[in-house]
Amino acid sequence: MTPENLSRRALLRGGVAGAGLLAAGALLPAPAFARSGRPVLTHGVQLGDPRPDGAVVWTRADRPSRMFVEISGRPDFRDALRVPGPTLTPDTDGTGELRLSGLPAGAEVHYRVTAEDLDGRVASEGLTGSFRTVPQDREDVRFLWSGDVVGQGWGINPDLGGMTIYRAMAERRPDFFLHSGDTVYADGPLEESVTLPDGRVWRNVVTPEKSKVAETLAEYRGQFAYNLLDENMRAFVANVPQLIQWDDHEVTNNWYPGEILDDDEYTEKRVDVLAERAFRAFHEWQPVRRQDAVDGRVYRKVSHGPLLDVFVLDMRSYRDANSPGTTPERILGEKQARWLVDELAKSRATWKVIASDMPLGIVVPDGDNIEAVANGLPGVPNGREAELARVLQEISRRRVRNVVWLTADVHYSAAIHYSPERAAFTGFDDFWEFVSGPLHAGAFGPNDMDPTFGPEVAFVSAPTRQGASPLEGFQHFGEVTIDGDTEQLTVDLRNQQGIYLWTKTLDPQR
Repeated sequence: MTPENLSRRALLRGGVAGAGLLAAGALLPAPAFARSGRPVLTHGVQLGDPRPDGAVVWTRADRPSRMFVEISGRPDFRDALRVPGPTLTPDTDGTGELRLSGLPAGAEVHYRVTAEDLDGRVASEGLTGSFRTVPQDREDVRFLWSGDVVGQGWGINPDLGGMTIYRAMAERRPDFFLHSGDTVYADGPLEESVTLPDGRVWRNVVTPEKSKVAETLAEYRGQFAYNLLDENMRAFVANVPQLIQWDDHEVTNNWYPGEILDDDEYTEKRVDVLAERAFRAFHEWQPVRRQDAVDGRVYRKVSHGPLLDVFVLDMRSYRDANSPGTTPERILGEKQARWLVDELAKSRATWKVIASDMPLGIVVPDGDNIEAVANGLPGVPNGREAELARVLQEISRRRVRNVVWLTADVHYSAAIHYSPERAAFTGFDDFWEFVSGPLHAGAFGPNDMDPTFGPEVAFVSAPTRQGASPLEGFQHFGEVTIDGDTEQLTVDLRNQQGIYLWTKTLDPQR
């Protein structure tokens, strides 16, 4: 559908509707919100979870006000439809989101967001963006993925123009972006300057919330607010819908439910308390609606036409404690693992992409314990591998075809093929796992590989010096394209300038 086809009449026929998510909680201190003048949208606008009939639109205002979104098929907003959104209040840190629905599939949508004073007398300056609703025909699909933002002390550097990888991603003009977790580093304080081994000095923009580890709700909110200070990121998320998941650094490093911290940086030692505050801030500041997740938290399926279904996992909230991995353990939990297999089996999309916040065969240690799936030991699946093995076996038994795993987490880029012919057990079909990242954090790797699922590493891009800054060139994102005619899926692994590093094209199995 062309922009001209998205008329006011078409919008009204579709019954455009929206619902804002308002969380309960204590009010912020009065100085955090302005009391006079026009409202100001302080951190831009964001898009999330695109669907055939719309997407989620997010913003934040500096005072209590009402969110409005104008929608049009034209960039000049002639004949635009104005849709009321939620009231933006201190209860949600001034944030709010509107679920647009009823839009035509495959249409170019221009939107403008404003905040209007509660008395209706004055409104903020409008912020604009555009996106394309998901097509229902077999059209080409292009999306990007990566993870890990502002980690290991590398923040927004004004000398370099900020987080320029977002500019490189925008130039690829993707349909959507899959953020594979570690969307913020709540446990990673920033310093104003860092001297590199070669004598160069890295400068950071620093806010009060980024000067210590996050513990309070306000400090967790400040982690997300910080990243949106970057103009490259704001421009990207205003025009590219995101599918967002979380991992550990939204709370604290390598956390698991029930953990009690032994860390002098924290006065609150109960991870469950920290996680609840972080979870609330995550949903306030990201365009992710709780009601769209299966459990009201993170994991969900998002369809992108007949060629693609994306299954967004949560490997953090339902895991057992990190351990050496020598006895069967959970990382998905029974309910999520059963949901994943059932939804994969029901999917009629050509390709099923599993968005995993942690890798499968890459060993990720947590001291003497295991942080991800692989336990680093040969032989039959054990530890969290046992749960994954059951998932892979069920996928094979139920004849689910064309499954691809995407992840980030380990701060390097890689392509890994898994085969039962090389594995310690044979009850699964071969598959590919593609790794990308970091977006803007310290670069690491490559890590050791676990032999359990028969991995073969086809490509790696990793630094020789661990924790390398973004200046060293090992920031990465991945690109997936699906051809609407042949239905072939191609993965391109790219660096922070968007330069191609490696590619793989997969033919669909029938």
